[in-house]
Amino acid sequence: MQSNVIVLSRDCEATEVPYGGVQVLPAGTRVRIMQSLGGTYTVAIEQGSMMRIEAKNADALGVAAEPKEAQAAPGQFSEKLVWDQLKTVYDPEIPVNVVDLGLIYSCQITPAEGSGQKIEIKMTMTAPGCGMGDVLRADIERKLAQLPEVREVHAEIVFDPPWNPGRMSDAAKLQLGLDLDSGSQLPMYRS
Repeated sequence: MQSNVIVLSRDCEATEVPYGGVQVLPAGTRVRIMQSLGGTYTVAIEQGSMMRIEAKNADALGVAAEPKEAQAAPGQFSEKLVWDQLKTVYDPEIPVNVVDLGLIYSCQITPAEGSGQKIEIKMTMTAPGCGMGDVLRADIERKLAQLPEVREVHAEIVFDPPWNPGRMSDAAKLQLGLDLDSGSQLPMYRS
């Protein structure tokens, strides 16, 4: 499938999936886009690694960058708005957002000191050794900070209780072709 190969037009920063290390892919690197969700691109490089490329580097892939991340529609801040924004953060290996994947354990919204809202997230990863935790945590904090009235956001990664496929929404299980009752047969990409 040579037509799916993209040659990077310039050097660009990328994060190695699932380890989380950042490196620069040189111009001329051949990649295939595996997933384009939530404003990021997961690509496979010829050496077999997967890398996550941010939207700001979409031009290196020769694709038009998605429009600047949508700001929340004018209006009232709400818990629904927070959850909708969380659903724009995607796992770079599994094409499911962090909410439907069951990675968000809690979302507490309280008044911020002075004015506005403070959001505290407790989240997990599908595997304790996953190096993408800080990347996804930063995505969550950045995207929630864009909401109206939000003055402070803190996301914390926890591993108690451990994540399991049963935490996924039924929609995510169906999307991944899993047994709705057990979530069995989850393709675990991480070691």
